[in-house]
Amino acid sequence: MQVRRRFKYTAPLKDRLTMWANDVRAQAAKLKPGPEQDTMLKRARQAETAAHIDDWVNSPGLQPPK
Repeated sequence: MQVRRRFKYTAPLKDRLTMWANDVRAQAAKLKPGPEQDTMLKRARQAETAAHIDDWVNSPGLQPPK
């Protein structure tokens, strides 16, 4: 039987996504305008959107469906 490797994250998902998006934006700022920079900026926006969705899903005001 194969044992699954488990990771204990020290930072919440929202914080990790935000930090990663900031790092990607900084890397994209160093590139010349073009498709590679556009792809990196798109991924940063997707990570920020995922952070907002995670924040919304984990909000205390969210009610279960009836």
